[in-house]
Amino acid sequence: MNNFFHGDTTLCVLVADDHAMVVEMFGTYLGSLPGFEVETAPDLHVALEKIEAHGPFDLVLLDLNMPGMNGLEGLRRALSANGDSAVCLLTSKPSPAIVKELIEMGAAGVVLKTVSLKALANEIRFMASGGRYIPVELLDPMRVRTDATSQSPLSARETEVLELLSEGLSNKDIGTRLTLAEATIKMHVRSICSKIGAANRTQAVILATEEGIL
Repeated sequence: MNNFFHGDTTLCVLVADDHAMVVEMFGTYLGSLPGFEVETAPDLHVALEKIEAHGPFDLVLLDLNMPGMNGLEGLRRALSANGDSAVCLLTSKPSPAIVKELIEMGAAGVVLKTVSLKALANEIRFMASGGRYIPVELLDPMRVRTDATSQSPLSARETEVLELLSEGLSNKDIGTRLTLAEATIKMHVRSICSKIGAANRTQAVILATEEGIL
């Protein structure tokens, strides 16, 4: 699967949550972005029905506490129904035990309901591409975000490139925006990923957001 989701690639996402405001907010935002098709469900039963009718979604987001979930049993059922495609939990603050268990079950990760909408799209792209995403605060609750102005490992130009990456632009489009050759942008992207410790451009945006660089 394409890790970068450019071109005519469309991600089909199912958001299941019994809170109408969360479903509407996530669904409306993602549906407004190019390259996303979004379905919603109010509970696990409807979510499983939609997976059966639609076929596997690129990513299924399941509210941990909605009707039908029965703890992580609902996640297990959704993983089975969605085949080899990604399923993740949508929750506020899962316990370390839940995070450990969902990883062992093969889930794609966790999306926190407090996530910014800008970060949400990047997290979804990352998990749908086969990555596993656990918010850094769940891995290390004592971690303190550093001041980006003094601690960023990136040059001014790399920061410009990273900001445009966060908008979902391709290397070619970034080059046009900055009046640079596409090969130069590729070089900057490689350098950004290396400095941040990211496997690809999408993960670089996620990690940079968490570290306060963006």
